[in-house]
This record gives sequence, C-alpha cells and structure tokens, in this order.
Amino acid sequence: MSDKSTILPIASDHGGFRMKAFLISKLKEAGYSVLDFGTFSEESVDYPDFIHPLASAIDKGVYPFGIIMCGSGNGAQITANKYAGVRAGLCWTVEQAQLTRLHNNANIISIPGRFVDFELGWEMVQVFLNTPFEGGRHQQRVEKISHKL
Repeated sequence: MSDKSTILPIASDHGGFRMKAFLISKLKEAGYSVLDFGTFSEESVDYPDFIHPLASAIDKGVYPFGIIMCGSGNGAQITANKYAGVRAGLCWTVEQAQLTRLHNNANIISIPGRFVDFELGWEMVQVFLNTPFEGGRHQQRVEKISHKL
C-alpha cells in the first residue's frame, strides 16, 4: 500500500491506545491519511467495540488495509478475523509483518501494544504496508481461508 492517498483506518482499546497514538503521528508524518476508529483515551473499554467497525469496513472493501491493536494483540486479531473478507495477522516481529503480507495477503496488522516498543511497532507497520502479496502457491491457500466446511 505505497499509495498514501488511500485512507488508512486504525483502532485500539485502552491497552493499545499509546501505541496507536504514536503510530498515528508517524503515519501522518509519512504522508498517510489516517482514520481513527478509537478508542480515544487509556480509560478501560471493550476492544470489540472499536475493532468490529474497522474490520467490517475492511470486509466491505471500504479500505484495503487496517491497523489494530490491544494489549496483547490477540483479542483485536480474533475479533477482526470474524469477518470473511478479513485476514488479520498478529505480528510481534518485522519478519512476521512481512510474511503475513507475502504469504497470507493479510489486510489488517494486529499489534500487541503492551509488548512491543513504539519503534518496532512503526517498523512493522511500514513493512506491512509496503510488502506486496507474493501470490503463486500462496494464492490457493488464501482462497481456502474463508471456505466454510
């Protein structure tokens, strides 16, 4: 997603709020247009209230990519992946951020806001947004993800 004219949605709960605020600042500095789905403070909230609207928008094709986070990244990722058109990858390393795009064609990155430092979070987001899907042998695997048994 090197096209910075596309709006990039971002959402978190209280556990990811500080990381989200940092990433919004870095994204805007880098020229991205950011849409903040909330939360807007460190006051305790329920992550599904903020992740569902973002994931629904990705699922409907309103935005090509999104960024989500909560304290562990797990709850946010699990919530987002309830949508058939969403492939949210939980990333703790730059390599994971790269592989979730290369091999899984992920359209949402989920970050553990309490467990990675800000600079690593920013590096993962940059790699995620700038890594294309490899396709090839991975395409048939991605097509099977939303298959209902």
